[in-house]
Amino acid sequence: MELLRLGLDGQLTVDPADMEVASLDFGMLGKIEPLAVLHPSSAQDVARVVKAAYGSAHGFTVSARGHGHSINGQAQTGKGVVVQMSGSRAVPPRVVVGERYVDVWGGELWIDVLKSTLEHGLAPKSWTDYLYLSVGGTLSNAGISGQAFNHGPQINNVHELDVVTGKGELLTCSEEKNSELFYAVLGGLGQFGIITRARIALEPAPQRVRWIRVLYSNFMAFTGDQEYLISLHDRPASQKFDYVEGFVIVDEGLINNWRSSFFSPRNPVKISSLGSNGSILYCLEITKNYDESTADTVDQRLNFIPASVFITDLPYLDFLDRVHKAELKLRTKGLWEVPHPWLNLFVPKSRIGDFDKGVFKGILGNKTSGPILVYPMNKNKLIR
Repeated sequence: MELLRLGLDGQLTVDPADMEVASLDFGMLGKIEPLAVLHPSSAQDVARVVKAAYGSAHGFTVSARGHGHSINGQAQTGKGVVVQMSGSRAVPPRVVVGERYVDVWGGELWIDVLKSTLEHGLAPKSWTDYLYLSVGGTLSNAGISGQAFNHGPQINNVHELDVVTGKGELLTCSEEKNSELFYAVLGGLGQFGIITRARIALEPAPQRVRWIRVLYSNFMAFTGDQEYLISLHDRPASQKFDYVEGFVIVDEGLINNWRSSFFSPRNPVKISSLGSNGSILYCLEITKNYDESTADTVDQRLNFIPASVFITDLPYLDFLDRVHKAELKLRTKGLWEVPHPWLNLFVPKSRIGDFDKGVFKGILGNKTSGPILVYPMNKNKLIR
């Protein structure tokens, strides 16, 4: 009842459809129905609800939900209100071309941020592999993809935030202003506040991307080449790649099915033709944004399987949105809204070989057909 007296401009609802959406997440491992769902029309709505929860005599919880891609119920609550940040669009993205930044609502999806900035020939510097995630959601974690070795994760590319604290205060913070809150919220797993606005650094956007995949049968050669490539991060743009990632192939069908927009259906990759003898393979993914470069000489120092180089060229937007194409294909097969008991781990360089032997070649064997991604990271780029 106290929520009904808050004078909210947005919609507080117990509609069964809204409750059903808020009770689930991408992990699909558990269902928890909230007491109500708030669709805020402004940051002030978020602040009012959190302040009411903080001062409530009876107590209730508030959980911010972006696009619902938590794995283990982090955005769910059974004793309170889920704030549905995505879809609300309290404020449209505002691109400032001269200073190369964009101000965005915390619930804005990265795909929409990208489309807004591309209209001005600009784009954020660091990404996640999947763009249908909210800005506030990824910034509350880290935001890691193949650009992180060069620019750091997404949290390293934020100038300023508006945050609703646990007491319901709406504060602006940055490296210079309320810096303790700024650093706590970025990568803080939502424990220090709800991000309602973020100011994201931009750079000139390339028009096209050359996307290269090469295969390895030797794990140490694979990781050695990843380490070599990310060591070039301080070199001129013409002497390094713009994206370095990789994945593990434990099933012959995986390379053609996962993120399959890379390969043509008329020319499927046959692992058996690469001389792997049915063992695990490792795929290095690298890209070069279109310009005159020395990428051809850089990749001459890599140690991949001869004749295992696969190259495609595509628009920049299509490359960044590549996983969405795989999503659409999986949805048609009923394989997207299924349990995702996924795990993200930081493994030190000194133990990565043991991880390969114990997990990739040991525990997993050929028992999984899901994605196993390997991101090489530069520690000196993890400043937050």
